[in-house]
Amino acid sequence: MNANAHSLLLTDLYELTMAAAFFENRHNPTATFELFVRRLPENRNFLVAAGLEQALEWVEQTCCAKVDVDFLRRHPAFGHISDEFFEYLRNFRFSGEIWAVSEGTVVFPNEPLVRVTAPLIEAQVLETYLLAAITYQTTVASKAARVILAAQGRDVVEFGSRRAHGPEAGLLAARAAYIAGCAGTSNVEAGRRFGIPTFGTIAHSYVMAFDDEVEAFQRYSSLFPEASVLLVDTYDTLRAVDKIIAAGLKPQGIRLDSGDLAELSTAARRKLDAAGLNETKIFASGDLNEQSIVELGRRGAKIDAYGVGTELVVSRDAPALSGVYKLVELERDGRTSYQAKFSADKGTHPAAKQVWRFRDADGKFARDLISQAGKRIAGAEPLLVKVMSEGKRTSHETLEQIRARAKKQIEDLPQQLFSLEQEAKYRVEFSDELERLLALVRKEHQPA
Repeated sequence: MNANAHSLLLTDLYELTMAAAFFENRHNPTATFELFVRRLPENRNFLVAAGLEQALEWVEQTCCAKVDVDFLRRHPAFGHISDEFFEYLRNFRFSGEIWAVSEGTVVFPNEPLVRVTAPLIEAQVLETYLLAAITYQTTVASKAARVILAAQGRDVVEFGSRRAHGPEAGLLAARAAYIAGCAGTSNVEAGRRFGIPTFGTIAHSYVMAFDDEVEAFQRYSSLFPEASVLLVDTYDTLRAVDKIIAAGLKPQGIRLDSGDLAELSTAARRKLDAAGLNETKIFASGDLNEQSIVELGRRGAKIDAYGVGTELVVSRDAPALSGVYKLVELERDGRTSYQAKFSADKGTHPAAKQVWRFRDADGKFARDLISQAGKRIAGAEPLLVKVMSEGKRTSHETLEQIRARAKKQIEDLPQQLFSLEQEAKYRVEFSDELERLLALVRKEHQPA
């Protein structure tokens, strides 16, 4: 990451103007905020939580360097703000605690994914970064889970860096897709930084750079004998397969990137098997998504693995989640006051919360209950765990641990939630105690 990767300025302006207003008014009680998703996108029956690692890294290290403070001093919005506030920013460090749902956990609407408790200013300024880090990777992981379900046990490789909304997005999309079950990525930096398996084939330009298609295949295969996946649709797909066979090449795989993939894969498989190349895999790519993969399976396509790019990294059908970060309680002088929002379609429940998951007799998820934090619910498992205390991380997980959790969580879903087209509801409720508390807070704010 570059030198500014942990800058406090990676936020919206209003976070810092609110911070200044809190500071100048000496209003900095302990606050609790919660991050959650209001509703599922169309055709989504569940989400896979991801992005917490990067969020916590930023929170732990975020600061306001002198160059950042100097920029804010010159900003017209801060023309009436005291020097003391800028000195406060210069020494800023997060000192609070964070509870969160572990990455790889299946989650549903209104369930807190992150709960932050800290002095109000500190908790407020985290909003933008937390939402960006967590909702983007959760979006990609949730899309990847659908694609993997569609592939029905065949490998899916994330291929989307070139279509991502910037290089960093491509890198994090590779991580999120791997969490959800993708076999690997084409992104080399994701392999270096996160240890994700990397895969690649060749491009049409490589084939076109030689006078003869067979020469291109031969020269590549001689250099990468254990990793030669040859792209065969530059000129004529099935003729290219014939050329590979006639030249005595034994590639690890061939890649189909255009045309009728079901028909071409069946014909190519027939040719390869007849030539004794039973171990040569057929890899398919080309604007694939979960619907097209299901259709290929329905038609009996002889495809061993899929490369999915654009549709995955931008989650084209649902490119954003309705993530929000809301104040739920304040503590002043040892007294707790509960906060809630009553706007139509955007209401919230007050108080710091915990999410409890119940299972049925077969171990499948049965329902979730959102309760006030600190309560114990018999027969259920809590989803939020403490991940930061006094501004420091309290636990670290490997990517493989997170990936294993996601696999098990998806396996434990009720079967109806696997549908890629039909909406299936999972039961999530607020506790009676929270409903009563909401009614009390609503009453407090009603006009006399």
